[in-house]
Amino acid sequence: MKINPWTVGLAAAGVISFAGTAQAEEAKNQVATAVSGTTLSGYVSTSARWDFSSAAGVGAYRFGAGKGDGFNLDVVNVTVAKSPGEGEWASGYKAEMVFGPDAGGLGGGFGLKQAYVALRAPVGNGLDIKMGVFDSVVGYEATNSPDNPNYTRSWGNTIDPVQHTGLLASYRFCENFSASIGVANSTLDAINTRGSLVQSQKTYLASVSATAPESFGFLKGTVLNAGVVDGRIAAQSAATPDTTWVYVGATIPTPMENLSVGLSFDNRMVDGAADAQAVAAYVSYKASDKMKINIRADYLDNNSAVVAGIGGAAVEILTTTVTLDYTLWENVLSRLEYRWDHAASGRVAGSGPFGGGRVNANQVIANIVYKF
Repeated sequence: MKINPWTVGLAAAGVISFAGTAQAEEAKNQVATAVSGTTLSGYVSTSARWDFSSAAGVGAYRFGAGKGDGFNLDVVNVTVAKSPGEGEWASGYKAEMVFGPDAGGLGGGFGLKQAYVALRAPVGNGLDIKMGVFDSVVGYEATNSPDNPNYTRSWGNTIDPVQHTGLLASYRFCENFSASIGVANSTLDAINTRGSLVQSQKTYLASVSATAPESFGFLKGTVLNAGVVDGRIAAQSAATPDTTWVYVGATIPTPMENLSVGLSFDNRMVDGAADAQAVAAYVSYKASDKMKINIRADYLDNNSAVVAGIGGAAVEILTTTVTLDYTLWENVLSRLEYRWDHAASGRVAGSGPFGGGRVNANQVIANIVYKF
């Protein structure tokens, strides 16, 4: 054990003993070993929104409600994590906590977005296992807004589940192909919530990811993702039909180095009931080292009012979102966004889905995020 000179002096004066110092040093080393490799990260997201139409229904997309015509704290995200590392029997964890209005649906003003133990087993190339609460395997966009090209969420993201409590196993077969399979309590975005009165009835998850190799020519580097979630939401009886989500998404390179394109399809199906489908196209152009322009066009076929808040039993929405992302300060994401939603199905029962007979909703949003 290495003891510094200051400690030796205190011991000589009789202030402390070497035995106590040795125990303290040993405890300190144990704590240091336990937290070695642990990282702290997160962000604080704020926004200001101006609506140029009736506020009713304008914020029906995920995390959009209650933010019209004013300034907003969106969410505070604090993540503590340790990667499993490279060992055959490696382990780690992740605890991602969220605070603020956008934590609604994840526990109100405070929630756990993810909280799991990560394990690796020496099976083939290595089997990675998560047990606890983790992000859903379906969807093109992330729950965390700073990870997306646009501030507001697409309709596809709105109809997808967010998180599950269960177990997820992932395996990389080769550099270009990986797959995940898992089981969870329910499809609901609530920790530990069971899916039905019959406890043996669980929610099942699966996803695959493939990257096009060099032999694909100009399509090399194309990433294709697909996933499925099937199960029941909370408090449903055994007779209640399953809800199934199917997702397919792709990121496709272009001949222009600074231009990227993405596509996504989301389908929510309820046995014996109406479905909801959403498709989206993404274009991102890096104009300079500091400026990006991100455009998203998406379409929602909202059968049987699967998405609440936009009126009518069946409404079709076309949306165009244009986002200017410009870096002014270090560690700060600053975005200015224009979003236009249009009811392609027109008025429903004599009124528009956005209130006051309107079939259009226009918004301008400023988003400032500090990431640490």
